Amino acid sequence: MNTTLISEKMEIKDNTFARQFETLVDGKLISVEYSFQEKKIFLTRINTFDGFNDDEFINELLKNIMEIAYERKLKVVPILPKIALFFKKNTMYKDLLPPGIKI
Repeated sequence: MNTTLISEKMEIKDNTFARQFETLVDGKLISVEYSFQEKKIFLTRINTFDGFNDDEFINELLKNIMEIAYERKLKVVPILPKIALFFKKNTMYKDLLPPGIKI
């Protein structure tokens, strides 16, 4: 497991066994599931706890995951519509999309 401290506020753990990026909010787990194929990471699911609806936090979490993708020289394939919408709103990350994927 790798732990990457992106900012003072958000620590993200790459739980390679569970294939997900994890962070805690008020002691509760938020995760983004992934799978790998070649040099691509497929973001497949966002898991939150009941009652959690902080879209801005999810947006920041995804930004931090994009930085991890840059560091690891990975292309990102957004499987989940919510993550595809993130790419539409944050066009600075479009270079992380593999060739042929337009959002």
